Amino acid sequence: MFRIVTLEREFGCGCGSIAAEIAQRLGWKLWDQNLTVEIAKRAQVDESEVCLCDERVDSRLYRLAKAFWRGSYERSLPLAGSRAFDTDRLVSTVEQIMHSIAEEGNAVVVGRGAPFFLRGRPDTFHVFTYAPVDEKIRRLIALGKSREEAEELVHCVDKERIAFVKHYFNADWPTRSLYHVMLNTSLGDKLVVETVLETMHALEAKSMQREIHMVR
Repeated sequence: MFRIVTLEREFGCGCGSIAAEIAQRLGWKLWDQNLTVEIAKRAQVDESEVCLCDERVDSRLYRLAKAFWRGSYERSLPLAGSRAFDTDRLVSTVEQIMHSIAEEGNAVVVGRGAPFFLRGRPDTFHVFTYAPVDEKIRRLIALGKSREEAEELVHCVDKERIAFVKHYFNADWPTRSLYHVMLNTSLGDKLVVETVLETMHALEAKSMQREIHMVR
């Protein structure tokens, strides 16, 4: 039986609202914006610091400087401080949270590397959502973005996610083999939600039939 759903997404494809609907239909906890809150709480930093690191790799200059100071006797400098919050610390914190979420179950998790942290778990159903560029821009404009801003976000954010996944998981983004379904959200949110739930239930029924057959 599935106890967790992860949803990875292209930026602007409407995954957040789709995940919220899935969570509501299942009666499960949604981990999306509140995941940022939990990361900040565990790392004891402001939420704005988490947002600055969220699914992006620190600049090469910063990473080189950090590596330099870690190998230096000058460990009292602020850059080497144990409480400095960067993407390395973000990923470490998220990994701990993902283990807690998996133990608790009944969760729908959006992004933050969840498919990679929870890969291989038979109780986790993985979804990837995407959309044509025009559809993503349309959705972002509907949320109040200007066309120029929407085009820039669509162009840049997924590039950062590609770099993030390559750096921390040594994998391509998206890694197609991780997902049970990959869905184009231009089909409509309702159809996407129904497809996710129907596929989950079909796989659960198939698994139960297999177990019954093995017992016999």
